[in-house]
Amino acid sequence: MRITVHSEPVFVQTGGQPFDVNKPALVFLHGAGMDHTVWGQQTRYFAHRGYAVLAVDLPGHGRSGGTAIPTIGDLADWLASFIDALELPSVNLIGHSMGALMALEAAARHAGKTSAVALLGVATRMPVHRDLLAAAADNKPLAAALIASWGHGGRAHRGGNIASGIWLIRNAIRLIERSRPGILATDLKACDVYEGALESAGKIKCPVLMLLGATDRMTPLKVALPLGEAITGSRTVILPNCGHMMMVEEPAQTLSALKTFLASARIDA
Repeated sequence: MRITVHSEPVFVQTGGQPFDVNKPALVFLHGAGMDHTVWGQQTRYFAHRGYAVLAVDLPGHGRSGGTAIPTIGDLADWLASFIDALELPSVNLIGHSMGALMALEAAARHAGKTSAVALLGVATRMPVHRDLLAAAADNKPLAAALIASWGHGGRAHRGGNIASGIWLIRNAIRLIERSRPGILATDLKACDVYEGALESAGKIKCPVLMLLGATDRMTPLKVALPLGEAITGSRTVILPNCGHMMMVEEPAQTLSALKTFLASARIDA
């Protein structure tokens, strides 16, 4: 499915079901250098169980047109325009890493457009290692290798994929390598310089889930948990033996946490 936002085409994966404006909408937002495919284990489930699923390729990523948006604030404002283009009153946001910061900021800036927010692999600050920033700026393969290595927990390094014969680490490397030159560098810079998480957290009024990996090295618990504490009424779920890429490392646990949260959020509403 394609829609137009700011005169640019945006590709959206709908989980194998036609998009239905009469169903509660779930907007899935990917992380730096990635695309909608990281949500494959979750989108199909929800699309076949009463939700309208929208797994977005952000501008410049995957099958979408345009160029990467350089700041988290601008990403949040773009998301508001995306929701308007769908002609929906509000949506549920599910974001990972950069996508989580984007969802957090959108919920603070555009409260009327968000019914509930799930933040996966997120923290109060998300500084990026200088070596990774440099490799991404030079479009070196090292950047993809570093993200894949640091972004997955120990089990994923040894296997762990529910699809037999597919190695999670190499799969992540190939996904990032497919991104256009400069996209990853722009994304990482946006995460590196963003400092508004705690301030925005205090403005959020809708239900919020924090879904974190116990062994996450990119957004470790010590800098992730304070963000949840700053959001009134938020719920935090920690997945044991899981790194940063929980939706592919632990797809069943991730799905279970999202199911419980979304069901509760609908009751709260």
